Amino acid sequence: MNISEITGQRRPIGYWIKHLHGLVESSLDGLLAGQGLTRRHWQVLNVIATDSPTLADLDIALAPFLDDRRPSLRPVADDLRERGWLEGAERPTLTAAGIRAHEELRRQVNADRARLTEGISAEEYLATIDVLTRMSANLTCPTEPAKSPTNPGNIT
Repeated sequence: MNISEITGQRRPIGYWIKHLHGLVESSLDGLLAGQGLTRRHWQVLNVIATDSPTLADLDIALAPFLDDRRPSLRPVADDLRERGWLEGAERPTLTAAGIRAHEELRRQVNADRARLTEGISAEEYLATIDVLTRMSANLTCPTEPAKSPTNPGNIT
């Protein structure tokens, strides 16, 4: 199937995914920069606030954001610990200050997400997640049928 002939789009989905990813990164980094934070700080803080992960679990949960330059999120967790927002070594938890920081950041991130999804219905958003999940599955496990997500998750 030649998608560009069907859709009339000159740019393929890869272009739009990469473009949107850059915009999401830039928007969140701009939102967090005033506090000396990055998107990774937010992601680590949010995963710890919603689960009870070990540092190894964090790396697994956020693996798509790791690469050769950043093979682990331990340095991010260490920075949050130095800020007094985390305590504990291998299974960090939020301190009282971390809980307050997470709540404030969650409010700001939710406002940023609302801007991102303005004019997009919940059904459209879920359909987009479903399609991208199946496309990923097609390239990851081409012999297995793609599964539809029941929960798109909260990693942003």
